[in-house]
Amino acid sequence: MPSNESREAIVSRVKEQADIVQIIGECVELKQSGVRFLGLCPFHGEKTPSFSIHAGQQFYHCFGCGESGDVFSFMMKYHNLDFPEALKELAGRYKIELPERRRSKEERALEEKRDLLFRVNKKCAQIYSHYLETAKGAETCRVYLHERGVAPEIVKKFVLGYAPSVEAEGWSYLSGQLNREETAIAVEGGLLAPKKNGGTYDRFRDRVVFPLFDISGRVCGFGGRIVGDGQPKYLNSPESIVFNKSRLLLGLYHLKDSIRKKKRAILVEGNFDLVSLVAHGCDNVAAPLGTALTREQLRLLKRFTTEVTLLFDGDEAGEKAAVRAVPHFLAEQVVGHIALLPSGHDPDTYIRENGLEQLNKLLKEAESLPEFVLGSLIRQHGLTLDGKSKIVEALIPLVKAAVSPLQRSMVISHFAERLNLPVDHFQSLSGPSSAPGPEGALHEKMSKTVRSEPLSIAQKQLVEFMVLHPRYFSRLEENGLRGSLEGGVGEVLFLQLREMVESDTEFEPEELLTTLPEGQERKLVADLLLRASLQNQTKDEVGAEEEIEDMVVYLRKFRLQKDSDEVMAHIRLAESEGDLVKLQELITEKVEISRKMQGEVL
Repeated sequence: MPSNESREAIVSRVKEQADIVQIIGECVELKQSGVRFLGLCPFHGEKTPSFSIHAGQQFYHCFGCGESGDVFSFMMKYHNLDFPEALKELAGRYKIELPERRRSKEERALEEKRDLLFRVNKKCAQIYSHYLETAKGAETCRVYLHERGVAPEIVKKFVLGYAPSVEAEGWSYLSGQLNREETAIAVEGGLLAPKKNGGTYDRFRDRVVFPLFDISGRVCGFGGRIVGDGQPKYLNSPESIVFNKSRLLLGLYHLKDSIRKKKRAILVEGNFDLVSLVAHGCDNVAAPLGTALTREQLRLLKRFTTEVTLLFDGDEAGEKAAVRAVPHFLAEQVVGHIALLPSGHDPDTYIRENGLEQLNKLLKEAESLPEFVLGSLIRQHGLTLDGKSKIVEALIPLVKAAVSPLQRSMVISHFAERLNLPVDHFQSLSGPSSAPGPEGALHEKMSKTVRSEPLSIAQKQLVEFMVLHPRYFSRLEENGLRGSLEGGVGEVLFLQLREMVESDTEFEPEELLTTLPEGQERKLVADLLLRASLQNQTKDEVGAEEEIEDMVVYLRKFRLQKDSDEVMAHIRLAESEGDLVKLQELITEKVEISRKMQGEVL
């Protein structure tokens, strides 16, 4: 291949030679319709085909969910590859040579070692799988799996195997299947352990073996569950250059498409919990590898869903595990819920005794994670003065985990309301208050940060309406009122009005003055009320009924325009950085927003 060929030229050549119909046809059943091909969209569940491929333009589009792109987009989205990986895969299929970055001797050696370890792991997974399927020495394990309800199709799906016992095959069954080079790398990967006097012995013995796959389908390591007597019950591969258990989730590689289609992941704690749920029809599951849930694992799940439900044992350990996970959910901005099982049950025993329907009912009733944590703290400490103090201290990690000032403010406001404490009592969690004393501390702080930003004409109309007609406040809030007032004095008034509305929806607008400290906000409300009184506007509910519709339309359009502007800013950034993957995603998002905006106009 010419050395002076640009990256853009290489990408274009791969795209020209790649047959998008063939590539997608390997994953989706397609039928030709004119110049197009139609099939069921692989990115969302549907019964009527709405996924269209235009072979001439090398482009696909789903009229159901809006997903669209070229052959690279499909490879990245469906197979969870980044752009270089998708380019390499397609170039390999069509025998197009790619130039390689010049690497150091050390980098090449490390890459070769990684490749060898992946190959040996794959070979060992096949060895264990074949032994489980055929060997006489695996009969006990086959009976064990049958008794636990693990059908042959589940064994095959997850490539389960059996590491034979010492009594059946001795201490070195696995090493006897490997050559010298493979044996050396298997020691480094933790499959074999060195003897003091030379040689090796098998680390996994008399265990059901779970190959652990990364998101690309490569075997990184293994987990083993003891079949007979012995400790530990579960044993994982040690950390290696290809295996980091805090960044992997059991089952995610096999079940990621179901998680994406159902838009939710169920997290369980045990290997057999996972396979048992899948065997009974719950196939959007994943499991950490014997450790507490990590932020890296949540970040991995975010590629497929932003909603995760923890399905944990209803004991003290399960409750503590959920509490530890909450800061990660806040930090990654993932919606978290928890469903605790009845006493004496784990997910495996529960679904075997009660079935999928009862499990789904339990999952449907799952509690919000932050609410669960607060409830747990209240049960632990009570709502005495001392108890509330301890609860506030315990909530500090949650507040600090919030990634933005707005999210942090919302967390603080919510917890303060639930504990019936003034918001300013929480200010130390997000920074020092700008004014002494409890009365008006939060409002004074916010007021000082927004005095230089006067209200626009539209903002003035919104503020006037929400103050004079508080009965419509909730509807305005649902349609994004706060976002349209963000960063100005109107946001301060919004927060104060929301607090009053939640306490009493029938309050009079004049009561707002009594809650505001001296300053810009109080003067604005006083002037507004005086002007309305002179014009006899405060009781004009007939006009308000008509005006609210215009307000709602404006707020919807404002929110869509704001989203559009933000996406455009990200598009310009992606263009400047040459991030084609992100650019394609952003363009699709921009098209969807424009469609919604057009709908509002019509």
